Parts: sequence; structure tokens; C-alpha cells
Amino acid sequence: MSAKKETLGKTIGVVLAVCLVCSIVVSGAAVGLRSLQQTNAALDKQTNIIEAAGLTEKAAGDIAGTYEKFVEERFVDLATGAYVEAPHSGYDMYKSAKDPQLSSKVEGKNIGFLSRANIASVYIVKNEAGNVERVILPVHGSGLWDLMYGFLALDADGNTVKELVYYKHKETPGLGAEILNPSWKAKWSGKKVYDNGEVAIQVKKNAGPDNTYAVDALSGATLTSNGVQNTLTYWLGENGFKPYLTKQSWKS
Repeated sequence: MSAKKETLGKTIGVVLAVCLVCSIVVSGAAVGLRSLQQTNAALDKQTNIIEAAGLTEKAAGDIAGTYEKFVEERFVDLATGAYVEAPHSGYDMYKSAKDPQLSSKVEGKNIGFLSRANIASVYIVKNEAGNVERVILPVHGSGLWDLMYGFLALDADGNTVKELVYYKHKETPGLGAEILNPSWKAKWSGKKVYDNGEVAIQVKKNAGPDNTYAVDALSGATLTSNGVQNTLTYWLGENGFKPYLTKQSWKS
């Protein structure tokens, strides 16, 4: 009887020891990989901003260097449209949207989120001469299945679309996921977002290439198309980047 207890005790001891060693190894690997994961996440973000900036070919494999040379991240108080300092080092507008002290409740329906950060990032793109060529705005809103995240690049006039680049979504392949299709993305270039100060950009059926303010809706993906529309209507509106775009501080 005692032998059986001793054997059982040894077995349990070995199992616990193995579990302890495995947990230490897994924890160590997680800590060791954290820095690499953060670096990869930053590079992925820069890659999408570089695309929105129209600098993909110029980057030629040096995303970080091109970003550092031509792109400047600034922070904007969405209520006033004025540039401000980041609330803290490593500031993230999406994480801050969950902090009641750093965010405001969203007004409007069908947006997909209940609050947004008071301070938002914007990305100023300059050419070799130091002149502003584009202003990139981070935007997000509901799609069919979840939130869709992207970058809206405007010309230095603050009213003409250059690129709309979505980089995170859960839309259906072949339908809503066509927001990543180069042919659909190309339709945005040159479209105007405001008409007499009001948000005029539309996503609608059979818009046609000659419509100054509209882009064709995605075939078979009505809810995704509506999501893009609602996203742009919100972020280009009074509670989004409109106060900033009205000031056009990048010109001063």
C-alpha cells in the first residue's frame, strides 16, 4: 500500500515538475518574443501608412527609413482641430478610446463603436523639398462582421482623396473583403469629400467614374459598403477630423 502511495506521489511530482518547466519555457519565450512582435507590428503599421502616402515604390524595401524621412506623426485635439502633445509616451488612440478620462462617447448610429479618443493621430507626408503632399487620417467603423480599420489619405487641399487603405477587417472573401481589391481602391483617387463644407463623399451603386463625390459600392456587399460610408461620414464630420481639416494647420 505504501509503495503504491509512493509511486503515485512520484508520478504527481514528476507531472508538476514538467508543468513547471513548461510554464517557465513558455513564459520566457513570450517575453523574449514580445520585442520582436512589437517591432513587426510597428513595421506593419508603417507599411500601410507608406501605401496611403503613395510611397510604396520609393520605399524599395526600406519601409522604416522611408517612413522616417517623409512621414511625421502629429496629434490632434478632435474637439478643436488643433495640434497638441501626445498625452503620454507610446500613445495609442485606439487603446485610449477605452479610457473614460481620454475619450468621449460617440454620437450617431451604425458606427460600430461607443467611444473615441479625444486625441487622434494624423500623419503628415512631405516631399523632398519639405512641402506637405498628403494628410493621412486613421479611420475605423463597423463592417459586416466586425470593425474595419484603415487610413484615408487626402491631398494637401484637405478635400481630395488620394488613397483609402484598409488594413484590418473580418469581411467575407470575395464580397466585403473586396475593400482590398486594387481596382476598387483605385476608384477613390480624386474624389472630393466635402461640398460647401458638408460631407459629400458617397459609396453607392453605379456611381460611375465621373461622379466627383461618389465611389461604386461593392457588388454583393451592401453592409460592408454601408460600413465604409458610415465610417467616412463620421470621421470627416464635426466629431471626427472636420475641425482639423477646416483649420488646415499643416499649411502653417
